[in-house]
Amino acid sequence: MTTFIQLHLLTAYAPANLNRDDTGRPKTAIMGGVERLRISSQSLKRAWRTSETFQCALSEFIGTRTRRFGREIYQALRSGDVAEKDALSIAAKIAGQFGKLKADKNAKSPLDNLDIEQLVHLSPEEQQKTMQLVNVLVAEKREPNDDELKLLRANVQSVDIALFGRMLASDPGFNVEAACQVAHALGVSAVTVEEDFFTAVDDLNRKEEDAGSAHMGEQGFASALFYSYLCINRDLLLENLNHDEALVAKTVRALTETALTVSPTGKQNSFASRVYASYALAERGTQQPRALSVAFFNPVRGEDQQTQAIARLQQQQQKFARVYGQKSDERSYEMNVESGEGSLQALLDFVS
Repeated sequence: MTTFIQLHLLTAYAPANLNRDDTGRPKTAIMGGVERLRISSQSLKRAWRTSETFQCALSEFIGTRTRRFGREIYQALRSGDVAEKDALSIAAKIAGQFGKLKADKNAKSPLDNLDIEQLVHLSPEEQQKTMQLVNVLVAEKREPNDDELKLLRANVQSVDIALFGRMLASDPGFNVEAACQVAHALGVSAVTVEEDFFTAVDDLNRKEEDAGSAHMGEQGFASALFYSYLCINRDLLLENLNHDEALVAKTVRALTETALTVSPTGKQNSFASRVYASYALAERGTQQPRALSVAFFNPVRGEDQQTQAIARLQQQQQKFARVYGQKSDERSYEMNVESGEGSLQALLDFVS
């Protein structure tokens, strides 16, 4: 049976603009007939995997997302005194193993055609093996053979690829199924996005001719208590990390701590929106996972919304357990900042 780890978080943000849409306003969604503030899963995952907390815990196992790997290979070849024409040919062959390359006859530079068409996630091991091959090719003054190229994509051990997956439409063999699913974070109550009108003053304007501002603008902002949900397929994570149990435990701990303590980076300089989760419910077991978002389908209203939201989550968990049943191996742990129950370290011990 598959073991799942589920995290249900409540995180309160003061006025902020953490995740913007194409007009620069905070992202929203309609749920239960009312507008809610929203943070996309893409925004959350990027903030987590690039955070100092995650990097410090798992630095040697974190990959790189890029389209420009071919350029790095080309520069390494040129540094080894490989002729430009040969360096372009070799770099194209190697970079082409990780995705379809551009083929633009009107490219401004030959290097443009070394770029992969879509962002590709490369593990540290893949990057290391590639540069080792480049060193061999430089020393032996030759091009790579097919066997050497195939070996570049063996035994991927990157925690961010293992967690969040890798998909390349041009080469399905390159794909890795994500072991962690992340829902869009949604406000538990209705929201009204407001506009902040601001001006900037020229410090060298002596008001001799014009006392007005040098710049005027506006930006949207809103506040919400967010419900966030993560589900980790522990067995798939173990498979993606080559059955390294110690690394799986370390990865789950790092991801959990990051999800509780790291905020998206949008407009941080304007709003200083750095917060910790106020409540966390962790579940572990083989039962089919389910989010508890239905607890907030009807928006929370009135005063003390955080206490109401916590109560709704607890009640929704109990309702599901009562109707659908609960397996004997199901366990849960709560951390409640307001009541002083639980602790971060105990929560991390539980999930790992």
